[in-house]
Amino acid sequence: MNAPPSAHLFAAPPAARARVLLVDDRIENLVALEATIRRDDLEVLRARSGDEALELLLRHDFALAMLDVQMPGMNGFELAELMRGAERSKHIPIVFVTAGGRELNAAFKGYETGAVDFLHKPLDAHAVRSKVNVFIELYRQRLALREQLEALRRSQAEQEALLAELRETQEQLKLAVRIRDDFMAMASHELKSPLTALRLQGQLRARHLERGNLAAFTPDKLQRMLASDAELVDGLARLIDDMLDITRIRSGRLSIEPAATDLGALLRRVVERFAEPLRGVGGCTLLAPEGIVGHWDAMRLEQVATNLLTNALRYGAGQPVAIALERQGECAVLSVRDHGIGIRAEDSARIFEPFERATGDGGTGGLGLGLFIVRQIVEAHGGRICVQSQPGAGTTFRVELPLAGPRRAGERHP
Repeated sequence: MNAPPSAHLFAAPPAARARVLLVDDRIENLVALEATIRRDDLEVLRARSGDEALELLLRHDFALAMLDVQMPGMNGFELAELMRGAERSKHIPIVFVTAGGRELNAAFKGYETGAVDFLHKPLDAHAVRSKVNVFIELYRQRLALREQLEALRRSQAEQEALLAELRETQEQLKLAVRIRDDFMAMASHELKSPLTALRLQGQLRARHLERGNLAAFTPDKLQRMLASDAELVDGLARLIDDMLDITRIRSGRLSIEPAATDLGALLRRVVERFAEPLRGVGGCTLLAPEGIVGHWDAMRLEQVATNLLTNALRYGAGQPVAIALERQGECAVLSVRDHGIGIRAEDSARIFEPFERATGDGGTGGLGLGLFIVRQIVEAHGGRICVQSQPGAGTTFRVELPLAGPRRAGERHP
């Protein structure tokens, strides 16, 4: 069974092999002192001068330094002052070893330089071992405390990261709930409108039949009825397709099946299908040369063209639409321009998000999914889409599509 996190957090680390620095100019003193304090878990390093000691202090961490006071060149007090002035060694406890008397002046000077104790020769072996053991234990406790503080800092950082992640998840959940509610309300309204129109038209025709009013079903009137019904049914189909696509996109299952596709021919088919509504706005200028063929999903690119053309008709203020296709290097570039109300600069990025419209006017209808789906399809082909617009000056959507089509696994496009 795994121990709880708190048990790991405050468990004492394994005993560290502590180091003790011995400094004395006489080798026999060093040997005798090392023999006195020797332990299996202790590493003793020796120096016969202050300079040698400083070199060792630069390379190693020490639990304790035991310095002889009387040494030629740099004495113990001077070495202690240098140790206290260096960041690496200023916290090392210093014990002076002296053969001199117990003069107060020497003791004061030693304590002023940072000594924690004095040992007087001849040394009492038991007392020396006891003092060294105390400092080694203190050293290990400091290491354990340092490890615990570091573990606490890591734990705090992890908790803060988890808390931030939790807050982000909560915000995402709130947003998801809001989007779901908005979507359901919008979808209900948008689906209900054409269904209501179809029901009312059906009721009106039923009344004509009940009254024997066959004049309401002349060929030209029937043709208009069929056209109206088809328009309503097409609108319903587009709404349902958009809802299905948004579900696929959210779950990462938007299918792309690329094949050799003539984009110019595809655009001509789309424009021909919109011939009637385009006549109502003064027509459409289409510049689509033959021979621009890429490795694309024709059905999905037809969806892109249809959405962009529908958008131009919806927001084009009844003005003509211009569509242009050209090849630039290894890309096909499609632009769809209207001369309508335009888009504010601050809305240019927002309109590619789900449930957003190109204008604040809610009366234009639709779920606000068209441009989001267009962007997803374009990017799934390795392309990109951008918008250029100014309020009152019309809007141009520009789509760039690599002729090579969607990138394959492990392949990168610039």
